[in-house]
Amino acid sequence: MKKIEIDDELYQYIASNTQSIGESASQILRRLLKLNSGTESKPNLQQEEEQAQTAEKEAQPKVQSQPAKPAANVFNILNKEELAMQKGVVGRFLFILSALHRTHKSEFNNVLEIKGRDRIYFATSKEALLESGSSMNPKNIVDSEYWVMTNSNTTRKKMMLHEVAKVLGYTDEAAEKIRDYL
Repeated sequence: MKKIEIDDELYQYIASNTQSIGESASQILRRLLKLNSGTESKPNLQQEEEQAQTAEKEAQPKVQSQPAKPAANVFNILNKEELAMQKGVVGRFLFILSALHRTHKSEFNNVLEIKGRDRIYFATSKEALLESGSSMNPKNIVDSEYWVMTNSNTTRKKMMLHEVAKVLGYTDEAAEKIRDYL
């Protein structure tokens, strides 16, 4: 892997286009430039594993005893006027998370799986967040038993919202729309 120097403005642009936690600069640039992975002749181990899992899922018989009910959708309850009235990025962040919780109460515990490299982002208690790192600034997600760390930059908060939407079953496009509300 080669290293290149870029100016701060370009770095900020790349960082602001991160869609998921752990996404590399190369992955971001390939997505933005609509380039293929460059490894088409030799897929990497992760690609091979994903292909195997997809093939395994497709091989399983599809049984559907009841018609699928429409998925709950946060866009039906997210009020843009109320969102705009929230104080700062943290206020909007908590407001969006609260709306997601109200919409997906039974699945919301999946957010506990979302973690950074060295600390957790969500917990069911303030103490659990404080134990996982310093300067967490934990805040309660309104009307829920969940807490979230808020001492991160806006880009990280956007990535967290994107990941929350994904674990709650939203498409990439819908997750990006939720992220962009911040």
